Amino acid sequence: MNSGSFLNMASIGDFDPLNAAVPATKVEMTVSCRNLLDRDTFSKSDPSKATKMCERVQNVSSLVLFWQFGRTEVIDNTLNPDFVRKFILDYFFEERQNLRFDLYDVDSKSSNLSKHDFLGQSFCTLGEVVGSLGSRLEKPLGGIPGKKCGTIIVKAEELGNCRESVMMQFCGNKLDKKDFFGKSDPFLVFYRSNEDGTFTICHKTEVVKNTLNPVWQAFKIPVRALCNGDYDRTIKVEVYDWDRDGSHDFIGEFSTSYRELSRGQSQFNVYEVSNLNKITQINFTVAIDFTASNGNPAQPTSLHYMNPYQLNAYAMALKAVGEIIQDYDSDKMFPALGFGAKLPPDGRVSHEFALNGNPQNPYCNCIDGVLEAYYQSLKSVHLYGPTNFSPVINHVARYAASVKDGSQYFVLLIITDGVISDMAQTKESIVNAASLPMSIIIVGVGPAEFDAMIELDGDEVRISSRGRYAERDIVQFVPFRDYIDRTGNHILSMARLAKDVLAEIPDQFLSYMRTRGIKPSPAPPPYTPPGHPLQTQI
Repeated sequence: MNSGSFLNMASIGDFDPLNAAVPATKVEMTVSCRNLLDRDTFSKSDPSKATKMCERVQNVSSLVLFWQFGRTEVIDNTLNPDFVRKFILDYFFEERQNLRFDLYDVDSKSSNLSKHDFLGQSFCTLGEVVGSLGSRLEKPLGGIPGKKCGTIIVKAEELGNCRESVMMQFCGNKLDKKDFFGKSDPFLVFYRSNEDGTFTICHKTEVVKNTLNPVWQAFKIPVRALCNGDYDRTIKVEVYDWDRDGSHDFIGEFSTSYRELSRGQSQFNVYEVSNLNKITQINFTVAIDFTASNGNPAQPTSLHYMNPYQLNAYAMALKAVGEIIQDYDSDKMFPALGFGAKLPPDGRVSHEFALNGNPQNPYCNCIDGVLEAYYQSLKSVHLYGPTNFSPVINHVARYAASVKDGSQYFVLLIITDGVISDMAQTKESIVNAASLPMSIIIVGVGPAEFDAMIELDGDEVRISSRGRYAERDIVQFVPFRDYIDRTGNHILSMARLAKDVLAEIPDQFLSYMRTRGIKPSPAPPPYTPPGHPLQTQI
């Protein structure tokens, strides 16, 4: 699908200065559309609008001739365009000024409208738009029999006499990363406020590819477009990460005014980009104990025994906790790790291996995917030892250390059967992780004594390492045997376990937010994060 834009191709027609009425005012018209027809097979439509005006014809009341007044730009891959290009019209209160809007899906760079797919049309008068509530008119699009073509929204505003223009340049610093395999591709969209509290788009910058520190090109814009001569009028600037399919990711926004912008490059024109609707992403990681003390998985006495009729203790703990917490993980892709096993083909001992066999991509799809990877690992690895926690804790901590703005929180579930072997290193890892957006859940399975785990829990005595105390309590330990239902009701056992191990997570999450000065929203896990500075230069 070709992108690009139409030039304004206004056709003026005949004009008689002796008989022309004197316009009462000039109005600026802005057009948006919603729910347009999708005429493209592999992408969304690329709409453009041609505006036609009724030519005033004397003494022929039944004849209505239209001439093309102008065209908008083309917006790629969207069914809900907000066109930036405006139409400036002379408004005659005493005359009926008919308007027709034709929508097209642009398939080439040809300026011939017959070469493009027709999306619909709508008729109104300029008086209808001006006289509507808030000078905003919404009408259905038609013109294609048997099809719902969507709606068109037309806004009008009387233009002031301000004739100034301003040259502006914006740059950003440490914007949010939105792309999985690269950095963001940010662009800015400018809106001016209306009296009814809505906003009208007035400018859009180019896209700066693959950077979190963009410098956009300087641009010249009429002050009238920004604020219509009212220097204190609110100007809203939204920051987006461009996506090829048109589903651009919202990074954040800030508000200013022309009076503030006119101060030029200074501390007054550094803005925090905030996303008030941003929800904390919970990242859930599983680490499973594959040490030899669990017993031979082929034997019914093993804690890893794969009973065809019921889940073993590891699977029950994983399913109980995972199915609750996965509701807060939007992509449902979970890193699943193992520790304490010899790996094929060379038999090396690993305390941080991917259950799915792919160290570059240890993610499993949903909890069922984690269970499947766990069962496959039991068939391929050799249970060994010792029981070391610090490698998997440090694994998650490395990711948590890279996102400290409250946008993500990490939960590590460790399921183990025995006495920990690297106690000193694990305590140091936990003390370090306590300053990160991270919590650790440890579920002990089997009959072993778990005194060391109680020390890690830190409910009674805050954990310390080398004289340094953990900033906050981030560990919750429970022995699975305390939750086994005596009647053999495993569903009840799992529900009790999940309730207790997850009970401390909200408080741990909130304690991290409070210590970092991040204010959570009323209903966890949403929160209001600190923004990132966006500098302006005029």
